Amino acid sequence: MSHKLITVLVLSLSVVACGGGGGGSSSPAPVAGGGTGSGSGTGSGSSGGGSTDACGADAQVQFVKEVSESYYYWYDELAQVDAEDYSDPSEYLSAIMQPIWTDGTGRDPGFSYLTTIEEDTQRFTSGTFYGYGVRYRIINNNFYFSDAYEEGPAHTAGIRRGQRLLAVKRDGEADFETWDALVARNAELPTAVFGARGELQTTVFRVEYEGEESEISVTTAETTTPPLAGEALVIERDNGTPVGYINFRTFIDAADGPLRAAATTFREAGVTDLIIDLRYNGGGLVRVAETFLNLLAGDTANGQLSYIVNLNDKHQDQNSTANFAPLAETFSPLRIAFITTGGSASASELLINGLDPHIELAIVGSETSGKAVGQYAFDLDPDACETRLRLIAFEIQNGEGQGGYFTGLVSTGRFTFFEAADDATRPFGDAQEDSFAAAFNWLSGVQPKVNDADDSKSAPVEPLAVASFDASWPVNKDAPLNPDGSVRSF
Repeated sequence: MSHKLITVLVLSLSVVACGGGGGGSSSPAPVAGGGTGSGSGTGSGSSGGGSTDACGADAQVQFVKEVSESYYYWYDELAQVDAEDYSDPSEYLSAIMQPIWTDGTGRDPGFSYLTTIEEDTQRFTSGTFYGYGVRYRIINNNFYFSDAYEEGPAHTAGIRRGQRLLAVKRDGEADFETWDALVARNAELPTAVFGARGELQTTVFRVEYEGEESEISVTTAETTTPPLAGEALVIERDNGTPVGYINFRTFIDAADGPLRAAATTFREAGVTDLIIDLRYNGGGLVRVAETFLNLLAGDTANGQLSYIVNLNDKHQDQNSTANFAPLAETFSPLRIAFITTGGSASASELLINGLDPHIELAIVGSETSGKAVGQYAFDLDPDACETRLRLIAFEIQNGEGQGGYFTGLVSTGRFTFFEAADDATRPFGDAQEDSFAAAFNWLSGVQPKVNDADDSKSAPVEPLAVASFDASWPVNKDAPLNPDGSVRSF
């Protein structure tokens, strides 16, 4: 049977660049972190007709074994275990990955995983999922909604960034349970606040914002992730050209149009200084990252190397490069301030690292995730079953060969950095929000203010763990990253 390599996840490369890849219309787009790639694995079993043998557990275990031993970037460090001792492909994958997942380097803390073709395709094309359309932060043991997706069920009902959760009444329950009670009983997220994953349910959130309390009822629905949070902003300055601002959520296919429109807006407004807010952007498709690179530096660095994709020594013939090239909407900012947190991964890091040799830039906020590798997607047999393996298969570097930022971009020492908090009590783009204010000040020639570590309304995002899509965690902790490097949505 031929296992088809479908695409690279862009940096999940901590970008999330999770993968790259190209391919036809049936192929999912590359996720931040990769470039294009091609390849195949071979496995045992019949490829025909969707038989039980072709898609059964034994076939899946063998599939994981053969593809991992061929394409995994650090294939020679995989644990030597007997595949015949495993009947669950996920357990087998976990067993062989243990030496890398637990070595403390951050190279691959769980970015290789099994999924389905349908889920993977939805994740990286439209960002579609079933839920409320929100994200959250825990700040000083309080729960704040940190994002609410425009036109999603929560946003439509009235949930906004900055609202503090006081109590929740879950579907089918008569009474509210307070946030303090949830913490006291060591409840687990996401169930304690959001209920069971992927189910139709109505939850009432009692929230407080600027001293006023309200109760907001939200019913889950199929939800998409808008690539940009709100509109691109043009902010006038007393002296000098205006500053542009966008909050970019995810490198999915649906981002192409909004990014081009934003670039056009900035060019027409005469913007030379730009703030790109990537604080919760865990990456996505390489091709979208490449578009954004060209929108920002296609003229400035025309013809120069943009990024390099390097596979293991078994597949050096599949290495690839990309060059900067101008697009119709390209504009040329002179300086860029990137807002980041531990949730800025993969394609987000690819974007920053790729622009660094060509544009004056600074990183504001917290250390990035450190996903300097990318994933390919391998399908067991797309004509017969849904099994897809996302596997770390390459390292990505910028045009000057700089990569390996497994503990984050800031720790490389190559970037101007200003620590600032993610003040989830204020809207994105608010002049008083810590990270935005620091970025704006740097662009305006003012030394950014160092944050008070005891500030009760803000706190830097610490490096996030990686956990399975169906994981649970303590109610008073920020959500772990998904296995593809993305920040969780609910």
